[in-house]
Amino acid sequence: MTAAPTPAVPRRLGSHLFQPWVDPDEVRAAGRLLRGTAPAATHAVLELAADRPEPVHEVERVNADRLRDLAAVRVGRMASAPFAFLRGSAGLMAADLAGTAVSGVDAQICGDAHAANFGLYASPERRQVMDVNDFDETVRGPWEWDLKRLAASIVVAGREAGVSEQLCRRAARDCVATYRAALREMAGMSVLEAWYLTTDHSTLEHFNIGDLTATFDRVRKKARKNTSRKVAAKFTQRIERDEWRFVPEPPVLTPVSDQTAEDVVDGLESYVEQLAPELRHLLSRFSVEDVASRVVGLGSVGLRSYVTLLHGNGDDALILQVKEARSPALAPYLHAGATGGYTHDGERIVRGQQWMQTVSDILLGWTTIGGRPFLVRQFRDMKGSIDPTTLAPNELDDYARVVGAVLARSHGDSADPRLLSGYCDGENEADGEAFDAALADFAARYADQTERDHAALLTAARSGRIPATFDV
Repeated sequence: MTAAPTPAVPRRLGSHLFQPWVDPDEVRAAGRLLRGTAPAATHAVLELAADRPEPVHEVERVNADRLRDLAAVRVGRMASAPFAFLRGSAGLMAADLAGTAVSGVDAQICGDAHAANFGLYASPERRQVMDVNDFDETVRGPWEWDLKRLAASIVVAGREAGVSEQLCRRAARDCVATYRAALREMAGMSVLEAWYLTTDHSTLEHFNIGDLTATFDRVRKKARKNTSRKVAAKFTQRIERDEWRFVPEPPVLTPVSDQTAEDVVDGLESYVEQLAPELRHLLSRFSVEDVASRVVGLGSVGLRSYVTLLHGNGDDALILQVKEARSPALAPYLHAGATGGYTHDGERIVRGQQWMQTVSDILLGWTTIGGRPFLVRQFRDMKGSIDPTTLAPNELDDYARVVGAVLARSHGDSADPRLLSGYCDGENEADGEAFDAALADFAARYADQTERDHAALLTAARSGRIPATFDV
């Protein structure tokens, strides 16, 4: 007599890390339920707090601990145009976003996801990747904050480029719609397939970026030549057969004292110690030739920032950037754990960048110099970017879709894309389109506010109320 088969008994193996399996449709449904907490229409609302920081006071506060002469350069750059003001005011926008609707889902966010903070760079195997490329403000926080800052920046940049209001709003809406589409795509992939997903030219083509192709290809070709060797050829000179020096170009590139140079080199020794053994060996094959101070970007102007020239094999050069890291501007408006518990802001930036990017610079690291935290990375390693304020209307719309897709992939690594997709898409396409429209409305409203804030700073700079150096 054959024994009856033993009924299968469900096994539930669990731990603090591994969770019981949940049907993907249930995760999406949970995302849709969050619409009850924050309906799509609430994302269109912009209500400024009564105690909102006054724009000029906020710029002065942020500049307080910066190098005085360079702080004036930063003000001049911010006062040059509304998009430049937006780029330099992540903290002010965080104060405004703190009162806006959120779904309650946090992700590792850029914290400064405006349209100029995306670009090309080299992967370790020397492919060109398109990704978010600035993480000074990265924290754990509401993913909506990144998306709203990005959409608003599209409108501000488009207006500056002379694009009509209707087309600016369409570009912002298409940015959000592509963010939704990319999340939906990731939600349908296997977990590892979504994790491995890279945002290079081939993976972005299916988001209909045909009108941007010529501009994109031009930037890609230029970026391929943007290497340490090219930087060395442009900014250094050979003093003797085996001695190189940076050529001063004040106020952007200036010499440093011997003591500062020694402090930076000591900081690099500490930086190397926290790299993997094979990378420590790699860097040991270089010698340090020179250290200089170099002004970078806009938000970072006035912080201590150095470039270090390393000499390798023959005429081989490696340029490392050593940039001061500060507490994220968003931190005062988020929960205590937003910074991930990192006590060193250089490490916070590195960990956030590694989480959000497809691949990261193999020499990315951190150190401490003079009691201040610093970030270390390769300088201009096949980097290239598109200035959104120079794009034609059809190019702006294509670029908006590109950066929307890239941001979705960045968020989808630290927040479940199925949950985010369920929330953004809602029950049907009409729900999804309502979400797109709401964020486009917010973007236009915040663009208006940015123009008012910029006008206030420009007036203060012209009147001498706040020191400003223009045209640098």
